[in-house]
This record gives sequence, C-alpha cells and structure tokens, in this order.
Amino acid sequence: MKNLKTNIYFKVTTITFIGLLLLIPTFMIENLISEREWTQNDAIREVSAKWGEEQTISGPFISIPYHRYVKQFSQKDSIEKIVQLKEYLHVLPTQLTISGQINPEKRHRGIYEIVVYNSKLDISGTFNQFDLKALDIQPENILFNKAEFVVGINDLRGIEKQVNLNWDKEKLSFNPGVPSNDITGSGINASLAIDPNADKIYNFDFSLDLKGSQKLYFTPVGKVTDIDLSSEWPNPSFNGAFLPDNREVSEEGFNANWNVLHLNRNYPQNWASSRHSIEHSAFGIDLLLPVDNYQKSYRSIRYAILFIGFTFLVFFFIEVLNKIFIHPIQYILVGVSLIVFYTLLLAISEHLKFNLAFIISAVATLSLIAGYVKAILKSTKLTMLISGVLAVLYSFIFVIIQLQDYALLIGSIGVFIILGIVMYFSRKIDWYNLNLEAEE
Repeated sequence: MKNLKTNIYFKVTTITFIGLLLLIPTFMIENLISEREWTQNDAIREVSAKWGEEQTISGPFISIPYHRYVKQFSQKDSIEKIVQLKEYLHVLPTQLTISGQINPEKRHRGIYEIVVYNSKLDISGTFNQFDLKALDIQPENILFNKAEFVVGINDLRGIEKQVNLNWDKEKLSFNPGVPSNDITGSGINASLAIDPNADKIYNFDFSLDLKGSQKLYFTPVGKVTDIDLSSEWPNPSFNGAFLPDNREVSEEGFNANWNVLHLNRNYPQNWASSRHSIEHSAFGIDLLLPVDNYQKSYRSIRYAILFIGFTFLVFFFIEVLNKIFIHPIQYILVGVSLIVFYTLLLAISEHLKFNLAFIISAVATLSLIAGYVKAILKSTKLTMLISGVLAVLYSFIFVIIQLQDYALLIGSIGVFIILGIVMYFSRKIDWYNLNLEAEE
C-alpha cells in the first residue's frame, strides 16, 4: 500500500481518472442549463400565446381574382375537358410609408422575464394604374370588381382596435382572413372595386394598433418603402434582410429609419399565383433583454475542464515539490467544489444580474476550497497559492465571457500562458527519479 501511495505513476493515473470522472457531472450541469433555458422558452411561449406572438406585417398588397382555363383528361369519360380555375393576381404598392411607436412592457412568468409590446402604426401609400399586360392574362378573365386589399399579420389576436381603410376617399372596414395563401396565411382584408381603365393614382391609409412579443418585422412591398420606428426600449436588435439606414440608440430608447427600393429585393411589383415569396425580405426589431444568463452560464462551463485540470496540476506540483501527500478523496472533494460553482452560478443568475451572480459564486467557491486546503495542508502559504491560482482562473473566465467577440483570441492566449507557466515550474523536475514521500 505504501508503494502505491508514493508511486508517481499511480498518482498521475489516479488524478487523471478523477479529472475525467468529474466531467460526468459537468455534462449533467450542461444539460441542466439547457433544461432551464427550455423552461424559460416555454414561459415565453405561454405568455406570447395569450398576449400576441412575434408579429410580421406582410403587405399591404391587392389580390385580384381571375379565371384560368386548363385542359384536363378524364380517364372515366375518355375525353379532354376544359376546367376553370380561380387564381389570384397580386399587386404591390408604388409607395409605402410606415411610422410608429413601440411601447414595450416586461411581464413575468414565475422567475422568468418576458418582453411584450403595444405598437401604434400609421400605414399609408399609393397604387399607380394597374398595368397587368406583362402577366399575359386576358383582361376579360380578371375580376377587378372583386379585388381585395390585404394586410398579412402573423397573430390576429394582437389587433386591439377595429381597423378601417381610407381608400381613394372611401372608408372601408377590414374583415379577418386572406383570399389566398399565395403570399401570407394570416391577415385581414377589405373588398375593393377597381376600374382598370382609370388613369389615376389610388391613395390609401389606415392605423393599426398591434400587440406582440419580442419581435416586430415588416416586408418592403412598396416600390419605395420608408419605415420610421421609435421606442423607449434601450436594447433593440435590428435584424432581418435590411438594417436601418439611420438609427439612434441610447438609454432613453431608439429611433430607426429604413428606406428600401424594389431593386433591393428579389420579387416584382405584380405576379400571378404563388410564384414569389416575400417572407425572406422581412426585417425589423428584436426587443432584447439586457442579459442572457443561460448563454453565459453555458459558455462558462465550457472551461470546466481547464479549472479541474489546472487546479489538480497545482495540487500535484505541491505534492511533488513539497513532499506532501494529498489523498485521492481530497482531490475528489476539491473537484466537486469546482463543479458546484456552476450550479451556484446558474441558480443565482436566475435571480440576480449575471456578473453579480458570478462574483458571489466565485467568492463562495474560493472560500470553501481555501478553508479546506488550509485544514488539510496546514500551510497559509500554500493556501494563498491555490486561492490565488483559482482567483486568476475565475477572473480569466469572467473576462472571456464579457468579451464575446474576442473570446477565442483571449482564451487561446490565456491557455498558452498557462502552459508556459506549467513548463517553467516543471523544467527541473527529474521525472524518471521521482517518488512521493508523504509527510504525515
């Protein structure tokens, strides 16, 4: 038993095995982080389902039904028949202007925080003369008197007030639903009667009070689309196919403007049936929460192997250089303490800001390990050494988490420096003639 106790190869094998064994609870904590993130997403979906989902306004556009005649062969009657099909032409506006105010609110489901919003949007624009000759459809087959003005909206539950359309000096009421699923599957419509021979410009405008959760997107259906949005939310994320041409973001909120031309997107001003899709051109605002603690917790636990490995290496060098025997059980207890740090970080960050949670968890773990090391080694100098090493490691991880864009660079440099320190302090150790002599 004494030979095993002082055998350097047995010691290295045991430490390596313990380190690998501790990766099992590390993976379990990673799964716990993912589970808590899924729980948060479930809370967001639950609140969104009752308040209003993420919203995308697709349109407005005009859908005009027309008849298309096709030949079909009937095997039953062994004859060829002419079948009449009803399809739709879709015409986009020449000018589209949207201006609005987004009023965000924070809601809570248990310990989770969800962002919802009310928006007040003024939408206006013009349609020029309806020239559909390029579509190669006979004018007599087009039902201009049954045209519909369509606005695609993801979740109709978000509409707060009756929506009325001012169309060419007429006031029309919107109805729920869309005439076809060619462009959007959900929205509202108003019936129109269009004179195809009239050489005129049709003006329209309407106001939309819309509720939603987290995201508000638009599609640039105008030949020229101009959108102005403002809000008191200080943490917007501008996403989608287009970024704002001008934006101002401060602690008081943001203002953003988009100006998109029809040349910037990959579909024309009019087409038949479902030949084109507009959803890929959507853009807008994501109302982000300031901190995503689960993402940061997940990133921090990726360095658990570095913590365990380097801490065990310091303990091993203490044994070698100071002829002090540390039992494998003591390695396990210290390793478990390092793992518990991540559960503390996850739990506390759900209630406090992540940076504060990190500091509290790190100080608690350092205090626990320092007290234990002081008890087993009975050396203030060695206790300060190990505490200092752990403090440097925690500071290193904290910096990496804050500098997300430079995490790989800083992490690589840090690991390189750590490797250099290990090589420096182990340069004079004669590994071939080394045995541990424990002082008990």
